[in-house]
Amino acid sequence: MSELLVSTDGPVLRVVFNRPDQHNALTWGMWEGLHDACEQADSDPDIRLLVLSGAGGRAFVAGTDISQFATFTSGEDGIAYERKVQRVIDRLERVKVPTVAVVQGYCVGGGLVVAAACDLRLAVHGARFGAPIAKTLGNCLSMNTYSLLLHHLGPARTLDMLLRARMYTAEEAHAAGFTAELCAPDDLPVRQAEVEERLLGHAPLSMWAAKEAVRRLRVANLPEGDDIVATVFGSDDFHAAVPAFLAKQKPHWQGH
Repeated sequence: MSELLVSTDGPVLRVVFNRPDQHNALTWGMWEGLHDACEQADSDPDIRLLVLSGAGGRAFVAGTDISQFATFTSGEDGIAYERKVQRVIDRLERVKVPTVAVVQGYCVGGGLVVAAACDLRLAVHGARFGAPIAKTLGNCLSMNTYSLLLHHLGPARTLDMLLRARMYTAEEAHAAGFTAELCAPDDLPVRQAEVEERLLGHAPLSMWAAKEAVRRLRVANLPEGDDIVATVFGSDDFHAAVPAFLAKQKPHWQGH
């Protein structure tokens, strides 16, 4: 089966991350497929809503597939990776119709970034949100991703999440305003349908104006961050942590 399922449901374009045995960890093909789905949402005049979800119920997306980092040899590889990701995230943010992330289970790393780039997030009790890279890979995020997290969570919560490698509960994420809806898993279909129906009943251009204005305000003063990415992805710590992670071993941090 395809790792990414894209289907039209009347005026709704549905994208399902479909690697449930790997907690829907993103491959390069899935990243590109998400970009293509965004293009489809904007090119089809009948589409009024884009909805993202994860197969299996255990995860929305649990990050990028770590095996793809095994070939990295320098900080330039990290910069190239983050630029690929940012290309897709930027495209997702620019989709003209409302975008909704439906989160069950883990929403981690790249999954957290995808959800943050959507306009609204729905979650169930038991969902978990975070980017625990400080205790797993020893890598870092792009400046655009840091901006997204600060935009939604503020600096205090962002640093709490990243420095302590904390996984926020669904209740904590909802209290922070990150999720628009929080419900029991059994109630999700009804609550999701209500949100979709409401969005489909509103003026498309009014909603586009609101989301595009918010996006422009967020990125207006976004600084460069390639030097940060190159330093961290080029470090001995990162290059030792990737094989350790894949071998399910604990990394030993050296700070260089």
